[in-house]
Amino acid sequence: MSMMKEFKDFAMRGNVVDMAVGIVIGVAFGKIVGSLVSDVIMPPIGMLLGGVDFSQLAFTLSEKTADTAAVAVKYGVFVNTVIDFVIIAFCIFLVVKGMNRMKKREVKAAPTTKDCPKCFSNIAIKATRCPHCTSELGAG
Repeated sequence: MSMMKEFKDFAMRGNVVDMAVGIVIGVAFGKIVGSLVSDVIMPPIGMLLGGVDFSQLAFTLSEKTADTAAVAVKYGVFVNTVIDFVIIAFCIFLVVKGMNRMKKREVKAAPTTKDCPKCFSNIAIKATRCPHCTSELGAG
């Protein structure tokens, strides 16, 4: 089998295509949630906390000099990212929970055969006599 044909077979399998679509939608959903957190949720929270802009919160470790840039730990951006993650994780939880609810419950089919207690042959569940050893089996 040529490498191109093998690659085409791999790339066009249903689960690979489904995964690619899921990743693209996931990235787009992540951008939406990022905007929701940064532009909608955090400004009112910052206002309630006295006009704090979380994206600007940082500890400065080293001030900017003529030769070097400032070194800062931007914990406000980290707080925004954690909130992004929590919202995305909760949404994925809801989607998975909904999908699990929609899945059809697998119902085990009633058995149609049983084993003869005398010769251990497989026989019909309703049989009262074994067709192999002719033993009496009793009612189903």
